[in-house]
Amino acid sequence: MTTLSFDEKGVDVVYEGTEFRLEKDLIEEATEKSYMDVTDHEVLQIVEKRPSLTGEPRRIGDIV
Repeated sequence: MTTLSFDEKGVDVVYEGTEFRLEKDLIEEATEKSYMDVTDHEVLQIVEKRPSLTGEPRRIGDIV
C-alpha cells in the first residue's frame, strides 16, 4: 500500500516500506501542470507502475 501526505511544498510518500519525498517542482515537471491542479491519482501514477485508483481524484489544492 502506498501512503501520500500532501503539503504546500510537496508530497511525503511511503511506498513498499520506503519513505521519500516528491518536491513540488518535480511533480509539476512530471505532470506539466501547476502543483495545486495535480490530483492525488496523478501523484500515485508517478509512484506506482499500475496503481489501484479508487474513488474520485482530488486536487492537491483541495487537499492542502
